[in-house]
Amino acid sequence: MSVIPLGDRDVAPLAPRCWRFWTLDDDQTMTADTADQRPPVQTVRKPFFRKRSAIPGFGLTMGVTLTILSLLVLIPLSAVVLKAAQQSPAEFWAVATSERAMAAYRLSFGAAFVAAAINGVFGVLTAWVLVRYEFPLKTLVNALVDLPFALPTAVAGIALATLYAPTGWVGQFLTPLGVKAAYNPVGVVIALIFIGLPFVVRTVEPVLRDAAADVEEAAASLGASRIQTIARIILPALGPAWLTGFAMAFARGVGEYGSVIFIAGNMPYRSEIAPLLIIIQLEQFEYTRAATIAVVMLAVSFLMLLIINAIQAWARRFD
Repeated sequence: MSVIPLGDRDVAPLAPRCWRFWTLDDDQTMTADTADQRPPVQTVRKPFFRKRSAIPGFGLTMGVTLTILSLLVLIPLSAVVLKAAQQSPAEFWAVATSERAMAAYRLSFGAAFVAAAINGVFGVLTAWVLVRYEFPLKTLVNALVDLPFALPTAVAGIALATLYAPTGWVGQFLTPLGVKAAYNPVGVVIALIFIGLPFVVRTVEPVLRDAAADVEEAAASLGASRIQTIARIILPALGPAWLTGFAMAFARGVGEYGSVIFIAGNMPYRSEIAPLLIIIQLEQFEYTRAATIAVVMLAVSFLMLLIINAIQAWARRFD
């Protein structure tokens, strides 16, 4: 038996730019009649909705997932939106854009953005040290990074206020220098840095661990400087993970309450955060006003996370 390869020209009607092999007996020759008897190419249609899985239970698990998301996310958020919609558009706009509310928005979103940016820098450095170097007490340092995850936010706020108050352990040395790190917006940023750092570290750390060090060594052997290696090899690989950690730290900072109120000072128009303003409105039985401020925070947070996710999707196109 012999194998006769057919080129692109012979099988163009079936599959352009491909090779097909037909088996013939030794006493046979390829003729037009024989070529017409070639088996048809069967195309497999891809399922429209999902790929069939060997593991059953898709319907059950999807139903449970949608139920949990509805009960924990969609229904509560819808209730807040419906509560805010009970007032007229003019009343909604007046409450949402009041001077006190605008000051709280600026502090909450501005401090969360600054803290997330700072964590984006020092979080990468911390992850780099934990992944690439071996040093004494590394296990202890690794555990301390996760401490804000387990520490109650009220305890964190009291600890930070004790440290950075004008008479605190650290604040007493900053006060003679004219630096006030507590009971002002600076204290808010400090608290948000404390609770947001683990998000960046734990998001970037797996990417650094999976990145092959031999690629960096190859770049160095080809004459690339350390800055070029970081800019062209390390940072592009860290981009999506870094944006994810930044988004998580920012989202956590916007809604943080417990650790901030102890060190912020809570002065209206100056160091009052939006979550605290919502609590104040609830204590005054102004439920519609509280829902209005919550809807504004929800909309802005959703918009910023949508922009960050769009940037991540755009960055993945170049991977």
